[in-house]
Amino acid sequence: MPLKAYDLTGRTALVTGAASGIGRASAVLLAEAGATVVCADRDGPGVRETAELIEKAGGAARARQLDVTDRAQIAETVAETVRDHGRLDVLAAIAGIMHSSSVLETDDADLDRVLGVNFKGVLHSAQEAARVMTAQRSGSIITMASGAIDTGARGLLCYSVSKAAVVQLTRTLATELGPLGIRANAIAPGFIRTPMTSHYGTGSDGSFDETVQARAEASLVRMAPLGRVGTPEDVAGSVLFLASDASAFTTGQILRPNGGVAMPW
Repeated sequence: MPLKAYDLTGRTALVTGAASGIGRASAVLLAEAGATVVCADRDGPGVRETAELIEKAGGAARARQLDVTDRAQIAETVAETVRDHGRLDVLAAIAGIMHSSSVLETDDADLDRVLGVNFKGVLHSAQEAARVMTAQRSGSIITMASGAIDTGARGLLCYSVSKAAVVQLTRTLATELGPLGIRANAIAPGFIRTPMTSHYGTGSDGSFDETVQARAEASLVRMAPLGRVGTPEDVAGSVLFLASDASAFTTGQILRPNGGVAMPW
């Protein structure tokens, strides 16, 4: 049966950034496919809420407060996952932050902070997961890039550079780990409505304004052949594909759930 390829029953997934947005939607969908999901995020209450959503729907989840800039915490989370569940089949390294500043305004503190989460956090998560997966001779590492890798993005130097680095990291992981039975792929979404992008809807009083958000998104909608911006669930489908046997012959690739805004070779 075709759907069997997406069945994750008996597998364990670790999702970072699982407290909200793409991370939460991905954790929920992986659990719906049968995986036991370790939901990790530095937002403790948020990640516990994600785990509760999964459990209320009949899935298996565990919440773990995790700061991906702390390598020791990552190692502990991976070790705890293996102790509790016996294995680690999927790493979805989704935790990320965004910083807006022009090239001339960006300082070392800005760059270090963004790279610390968006690149080093992914690198260290992948290293710890790969050690476990190497022993298993199987596993899927999924990283989160961005549509910003395909075009110049005004005011997003730190973010764009960090996501480009993630892509090259993913290709290197795929090359080195493929002979060990481990796949590594990146997802580069277009504009997705998440808490991280909600700042585009900030009104004059500092609160979120739906009208302001819609106005900011209007040009993006016009550029997209599908005529809309994305939702976290749009990206979660790509995460499930890369986590499952449906992508068993896919590694070193970049999936672009972006509504058609960018169509690189």
